[in-house]
Amino acid sequence: MYTQAVTLNTFTYKSRISIQTRTLNNVNSRFQVARVISVSPICNIRNRIVITACSSPSQEILLQNEITDAVESLDSVNDQVEENHVESTSSVREFSANESIWTQMVEIAKFSGPAVGLWLCGPLMSLIDTAVVGQGSSIELAALGPGTVFCDNTSYIFMFLSIATSNLVATSLARQDKDQVQHQISILLFLGLVCGVLMFFITRLFGIRALTSFTGAKNIQIINSANTYIQIRGLAWPALLVGWVAQSASLGMKDSWGPLKALAVATVVNGIGDIVLCRIFSYGIAGAAWATMVSQVVAAYMMIQALNNKGYKGFAISVPSTDELLQIFMIAGPVFLTMMSKVAFYSLLVYFATSMGTQTVAAHQVMVQLFMICAVWGEPLSQTAQSFMPELLYGVNRNLSKARMLLKSLVVVGASFGMVLASLAASIPWLFPKIFSPDPQVIHEMHKVLLPYFLALCVTPSILSLEGTLLAGRDLKFISLSMSSIFVLASLLLMLLSSKGLGLSGCWLALVVFQWSRFFMALRRLTLLDGILYSEESTHYELQKLKAV
Repeated sequence: MYTQAVTLNTFTYKSRISIQTRTLNNVNSRFQVARVISVSPICNIRNRIVITACSSPSQEILLQNEITDAVESLDSVNDQVEENHVESTSSVREFSANESIWTQMVEIAKFSGPAVGLWLCGPLMSLIDTAVVGQGSSIELAALGPGTVFCDNTSYIFMFLSIATSNLVATSLARQDKDQVQHQISILLFLGLVCGVLMFFITRLFGIRALTSFTGAKNIQIINSANTYIQIRGLAWPALLVGWVAQSASLGMKDSWGPLKALAVATVVNGIGDIVLCRIFSYGIAGAAWATMVSQVVAAYMMIQALNNKGYKGFAISVPSTDELLQIFMIAGPVFLTMMSKVAFYSLLVYFATSMGTQTVAAHQVMVQLFMICAVWGEPLSQTAQSFMPELLYGVNRNLSKARMLLKSLVVVGASFGMVLASLAASIPWLFPKIFSPDPQVIHEMHKVLLPYFLALCVTPSILSLEGTLLAGRDLKFISLSMSSIFVLASLLLMLLSSKGLGLSGCWLALVVFQWSRFFMALRRLTLLDGILYSEESTHYELQKLKAV
C-alpha cells in the first residue's frame, strides 16, 4: 500500500473555491484523489492534495499524472484570482501624500457630496415650515421655535444609532460576512423602532408639559400652536429613527446616493404639502406639521427599499442579546454624550431667546434654522474622515504622513466651504428678510445678529473635519469630555450675557464662543506630538477589535 501527500504552496485569495472529489477505478483497485482548496478572504491557507489507497506502481504513475493536472489547474486559478484581486484593489481610491491639496479636495467632494442628504433632510424640512408659516402668523412662527427644538433637536440625541450602524456594518462588510451585516441591521432597526415608539408616547404624554416649562408663562399664547405641531410630527417618530438606521446602513456600504434620492423626494413632498395645506387650505402650523411628518415617512420607506435592492431584508428586525447591546453601547455611549451636549446648548439658546418676547423668538427661529441647515453641509467632511482615516491610522499600510495630509485637505475644504456658506446664509436674512416674515420688528432682530451668525457658521465645517478625525481614531473619551466641558462653560457665559441685557445678540455671541472653543480644542488634540496623527506607537489609541455577535 502506497500513501503519498503533496503539499501545495500557501496562497492568498479573495473567494472560496472547491474542487470536488474525483473517484478513479480500475480492474484491481480503487483510489481517490481529494483536491480541496479552502480560501479565506483574509488569512493564508495551506492547501493540500492527499492521495490515498494506491495498490500498484502503475496506479502511482497514473496518480502522478492526476497530481500534475491538479497543480496546473490550481496555478491557473491562482493567477486568475490574483489578477482579479489586483484589478478590484486598483479601483479603490486611496489618498496619497504626494498629491496636491487641490486633487485631494476634488476627491473629497466626489466622495462626500451626495452624503449631505443624510443630514440635510430634517433641517431643510423645518426651514420650509418656517418660511411658509411665517407668511401667515408671527405667533405660529414663534411657536415653531420650541416645536422644532422638541422634534429636531431631540432627534439628534439618537444620532448614536446612526454612528453605531455605520461602524458595525462597515466592519462586517470588511469581513465579507453578509449574514452578519443582515443581523446587525436587523437588531439596529429593532432598536430604532423601540426608541421611536418610546418617543411617540413621551410626546403624547409629556409634550405640553415640556413646552410649558420651556417657553415660560410669558409666552402662553404659543404653547397650543407648538403642541399641535409636535403632536402631529410625533406620529413619525418610529419611521424617522428606523429611516436613520437604514440610511446609515447604506452609508456604511459606501452608498451615498440613496440618502440623496430620499432627500429629493422628501423635500418635494414636504414643499408641496406646505403649499397646499398652509397656503391653499390655510391649516397654518398644523398643515406644516402634517407635510413634514408625511415626508419623513416617505424618506424612511425609500431608505428601507434601498436596503432591499442591495439584497438585504430591510423590514426584518431582531431582538439584540445582552452582549450585542453592550457592544453597541461601547461605541454609542461617548457619541451620545457628545450629541447631548450640543443639543442641550442649542436648546438653551432657544430657551433664553423665548424669554425675550414673541418677535425676538420668531427672529431667532429664522436664524437658527438657517444655521442648522447650513451647518449640516459640513457633515460629509466628518464622514470622509471616518471612512478613510482608520486605514491610514491603524491599517496594514499605516501611514501617518498621509493621514496628516488628508486632515489638512479636509480642514482647507472646510474653511473654504465655511466662508462661502456663511456669506450666502448671512446675505439671505440681510437682503431678503421678508421671505421669512413681513414683521419689521422680527426683521430688526434678525439684522442685529448677522455678524455673530457669520462667525459661528464659517468655522463649523472645519470643526466637523477635526471631530470626524477624532472619531476615526476612536478618541471618544476626549471628544465626550471636551464637549461636556465646553457646554458647561458656554452655558455659564450665555447666562452671564443674558443677565447683562444683551438680548438675542448675547445668545449668538455665546454660540460663537461655543463653536470656536470646539475648533481649538480638537485642533490642539490632533497636533500633539504624542497624538494619533504623530505618535508611531499605535498601542495607546489602537482600535479594539469588535466581538463577533
